[in-house]
Amino acid sequence: MAESSEYVPPKVWSASKPSGGAFANINRPVAGATHEKALPVGRHPLQLYSLGTPNGVKVTVMLEELLALGHRGAEYDAWLIRINEGDQFGSGFVAVNPNSKIPALVDRSGPEPIRVFESAAILVYLAEKFDALLPREGAARAACFSWLFWQMGSAPYLGGGFGHFYAYAPAKIEYAIDRFAMEVKRQLDVLDRRLADHRYVAGDAYTIADIAIFPWYGGLAKGWLYGTAAEFLSVQDYRNVQRWADMLLERPAVRRGRMVNRTSGELSSQLHERHDASDFETRTADKLPPPG
Repeated sequence: MAESSEYVPPKVWSASKPSGGAFANINRPVAGATHEKALPVGRHPLQLYSLGTPNGVKVTVMLEELLALGHRGAEYDAWLIRINEGDQFGSGFVAVNPNSKIPALVDRSGPEPIRVFESAAILVYLAEKFDALLPREGAARAACFSWLFWQMGSAPYLGGGFGHFYAYAPAKIEYAIDRFAMEVKRQLDVLDRRLADHRYVAGDAYTIADIAIFPWYGGLAKGWLYGTAAEFLSVQDYRNVQRWADMLLERPAVRRGRMVNRTSGELSSQLHERHDASDFETRTADKLPPPG
């Protein structure tokens, strides 16, 4: 197997040169804020600071589903965090999430703000707060949590592994692409086999497990991730995943959630910030004045 170059690791690693690739400008080996910047606060109980990546979409879909169920307390402001510009390293954002990753949520509905980070933690927090989309007990609850954390453990192989080396790395490395392509196809097979016998991932009911898994594996199945990855991975072969993804796309809350904090694709599908339900009709990127 051909390698792009031979690399001998030093005894002690140091960040002696730029890492290269699509995200080199924000990669660094230390945590903490790089600049002072307070986070904006809107008028709703829930303040979301995010971007329309798969992890961000989980939370906006969840919030739109809660609103569709009639939970008025789930009204939210969604503020755009442009990670390529380093917004996640502002002091205000780091105070909410010391890990400097989107999404991050602040619940201001009580006497003291509650800060929540990591997408699965946010989904569980909201599900328990509103008693929705999470089974209360028994086998159904265990299945929901199992599949939720299957996604959290599996998706780094899809994103940071396959996606990085297939689409973002400065050089194509056959070993790395083959290694992670094999793992992602195994994961798709795991999900496809599960969905062969179940309407939704955790069983008969739609839950936060579906909401967590859909932006990653549904997105891959529908060809939204990593350029030509869908063809490369033959995603059409996973017919149960395709059926499930199409079913979720019929949900209005899923379609709305995919628009929030989105900065790519058709302008009419991008709602950079969401502060009111009417924003979906009046403030998509195609309706805003050009910058400057």
